[in-house]
Amino acid sequence: MRIAQVCPRYSPYIGGVETHVEELSRRLARKGHEVTVMTTDPSGKLPKAEMIEGVKVQRFPALAPGDAYYLSSGLRSYLKKSGGFDIVHAHGYHAFPAYFAAATKAPRFIFTPHYHGHGHTPFRDLLLRPYAFMGRRIFNRADRIICVSEFERRLVCRDFKCDGKAVVIPNGVNKAEFKGVEPYPKGLKVILYVGRLEEYKGVQYAIRALPFLPWHRLHVIGRGPYKDTLEKEAVAAGVKDRVAFMAEQARADLLRWYATADVFVMLSKFEAYGITVAEALTAGAPCIVANGSALSEFVGDSCQGVDLPVGGEKLAEYVKDAQFKGQPRNVLDWDEAVEKVLKVYGGE
Repeated sequence: MRIAQVCPRYSPYIGGVETHVEELSRRLARKGHEVTVMTTDPSGKLPKAEMIEGVKVQRFPALAPGDAYYLSSGLRSYLKKSGGFDIVHAHGYHAFPAYFAAATKAPRFIFTPHYHGHGHTPFRDLLLRPYAFMGRRIFNRADRIICVSEFERRLVCRDFKCDGKAVVIPNGVNKAEFKGVEPYPKGLKVILYVGRLEEYKGVQYAIRALPFLPWHRLHVIGRGPYKDTLEKEAVAAGVKDRVAFMAEQARADLLRWYATADVFVMLSKFEAYGITVAEALTAGAPCIVANGSALSEFVGDSCQGVDLPVGGEKLAEYVKDAQFKGQPRNVLDWDEAVEKVLKVYGGE
């Protein structure tokens, strides 16, 4: 099959959607499918076209204020003219590339919204309301809608009335790459967070817990507009020397940090899945997640759910009590996830 994957950003950018599209595309290419990723590059620094592990990647300039929206006239024009694809699979309701992809004439149009029903800021949340009138076009055009959690499926069906189209296929984890990973040397115990630095992600709660955890350090891997506020919070809490902001990491280094972590935290208000939680659990790290979104679907023997807002002393108790008691059954390998996606492509 000739397959187009359309997404806001792609490797080397990191994030949940980026990882999802990369893992899916690489495996489809290995199976002999002709895969093209059409995406944007707001930085203008990446190659406009290249082959990465058998996947053709085409990048277009974009306007992305605050790392959002990814408005690209070049991508819009290209998608209007592009043809010859058997499948166009669009990703990400909360940015414009999926809306542009809905205009393609491919025989089969698949949509994975990664939808959590909220904007990342109050202003973006407000903009979602008028955008919903356009966004419905994507859902109406889609032959099938792939949701990455039951939580997301319920939201999508509530907001866009598409029960008959929606199917749940969770994100996967490349389980083989976690085998034999060497942890980093450490003195203090390590609390790990991996993801964007936004207020809704809840990293501030982990910082507030550190004064009650004198034998722990917090390692924060990711970037985003909330970093300055988090740094000020660490100073105010008197724990600046025990918070490490590490920006993005090479994949091999990230795996080592997962293996090093004594506990992983993801205290986000809005998540359609939570791929970093799945990866932390695969690495054998106990997790603490916020109740109320798809993260609740990980809660079990190795993952504790907490209600937000949570005080620093209370969260510290959860950290002290965290234990890894085995892999949850609902974490798939990416190979399993891709087989399920191929069935959707085929009309099942």
